Amino acid sequence: MVTKVEREKLGLIVNPIAGIGGRVGLKGSDGTRIQQRAFELGAAPQSLNRAVRGIERIKPSKGTLEIVTYPAEMGEDAARKCGFEPTVIGSIKEGQTTAEDTKRAAREMLSLKVSLLLFSGGDGTARDVYDAVGQEMTVLGLPAGVKIYSAVFATNPETAGDLAVLYLQGKCGIQEVEVIDIDEDALRHGVVSSRLYGYLKVPFERRLIQRSKVPSLSGDAEAMDAIAYEVTDRMEEDYFYIIGPGTTTRAITSKLGLNKTLIGVDVVSKGKLVGVDVNEAQLLKLLRRHKAKIIVTPIGGQGFLFGRGNQQISPEVIKKVGRENIVVVSTPEKINSLRGRPLLVDTGDRAVDRMLSGYISVITGCKEEIIYRISY
Repeated sequence: MVTKVEREKLGLIVNPIAGIGGRVGLKGSDGTRIQQRAFELGAAPQSLNRAVRGIERIKPSKGTLEIVTYPAEMGEDAARKCGFEPTVIGSIKEGQTTAEDTKRAAREMLSLKVSLLLFSGGDGTARDVYDAVGQEMTVLGLPAGVKIYSAVFATNPETAGDLAVLYLQGKCGIQEVEVIDIDEDALRHGVVSSRLYGYLKVPFERRLIQRSKVPSLSGDAEAMDAIAYEVTDRMEEDYFYIIGPGTTTRAITSKLGLNKTLIGVDVVSKGKLVGVDVNEAQLLKLLRRHKAKIIVTPIGGQGFLFGRGNQQISPEVIKKVGRENIVVVSTPEKINSLRGRPLLVDTGDRAVDRMLSGYISVITGCKEEIIYRISY
């Protein structure tokens, strides 16, 4: 008599519209109105491909693993693309999924006692999962949204897959981490209003999990002013400057007497704003006619340069600008808060991530810069 081996159950939820507002400059994907606007602007869904990248890393465990998921775009498609024959539960209206579908899926997977729930989305999806299951099960976020500030996410899709395998093999522990969400409507009006929503239990391996976003310190104002002086002094008239979000980059436009879109991407040329809150398509159009440089600052506490809240600066934009024309600025306090951890990139294109990796000069003050490592 052959004894049947009990397989580990991995729950999988994919938010099919997660991240859809990023490249078109909508700063999020919450709500049907924003989703419709994103499609009108030519947005293409990203979450399926990102989910596939993560699940591919789980394939070596295929024989000992059962994937439990929701139909079609909510997980089944991604699992089948990776060669799995998932157990499909629940029902959805294809092309019309909502937050309630995510919550219902999470609750059903809790009742089925999955060992780990892997969800692909952003902070809004993390909030939905928290609403559904709280701390009653172990979950892990595969980053696919626009806003990915919570500590429940792996650093990229591949590390999400790696961490899931480690946990299912009993090779890592669990930690309670923050679910943080930002009011998207306020964000679109230039107001950053975030709140601690709750805590989720996640598999924890320090090098694979991202940290929560940390706001800039009020004491950084002097350092930001010094950085702004240095950057504006170096600006060349024959370049357009694509300036990413953040208070550090806002100090640069303030030094020029210009108003910065705090959480958007602006373009400056010859001391004037020539593009306000631009999206990927507008940047690509500009790059057909002009040479440009990109100015970015890492997200506090996380260290991300690209792929978190600035998806308008897409892989295609980065390739056209070139690595040599990327200017990184950071206050010393922000660099020190990383405690030696590298700066990170998660552009959505692994070839571009590899191109960006290595060492880069970071402007930290007036006539001051350091060499720091970028990883992916």
